[in-house]
Amino acid sequence: MVKTQGRRGEVAGEIYSNVSGRFTVGMKLLALPRQPDGLRRELEVEELWPHKGLLVLKFAGVDSISDAEALVGSELQVPRSQRSRLEAGWNYVSDLVGCSVLDHDREIGRIEDVQFGAGEAPLLLVRDGMARLVEIPFAEAYLDRVDLERKQVRMKLPEGLLEVNAPLTAEEKREQAQGARKKS
Repeated sequence: MVKTQGRRGEVAGEIYSNVSGRFTVGMKLLALPRQPDGLRRELEVEELWPHKGLLVLKFAGVDSISDAEALVGSELQVPRSQRSRLEAGWNYVSDLVGCSVLDHDREIGRIEDVQFGAGEAPLLLVRDGMARLVEIPFAEAYLDRVDLERKQVRMKLPEGLLEVNAPLTAEEKREQAQGARKKS
């Protein structure tokens, strides 16, 4: 959910489903807070309508701006029992989170999240063995296969991709800061 909308507890969110009529009044959804210690919360859709490229949702029992603020930043998920069947090669984000990413046979780390909008392919946010968060494009060109039973995403990454997308080390940050001071 992106923001509160209105005064009666409505929230507005981006929708990543291309299933027509996917959301309906009376439907139950799960709200998963972004905080790692957050608990899923079941919500029932009371009203919904499109607004400026977002979907505004009013949930039963969420009746004030402060109630709605607690949902901002949450990811809405459709319960598994209500999911649509996907075409071959498509996966639900919730199925990918927690999977190990392997480059050939080398384990890179576990998927913590999937980020959309950064480019043509979504980015897998993978925590590696050194606790760094690495961004890996979930591009068909790099994908070998997804094995949900084994919770594995097997990839064939180009040489150097992990180094390019790795966060800066403390030393690299210091060097970058010194370079910026010299230019100013």
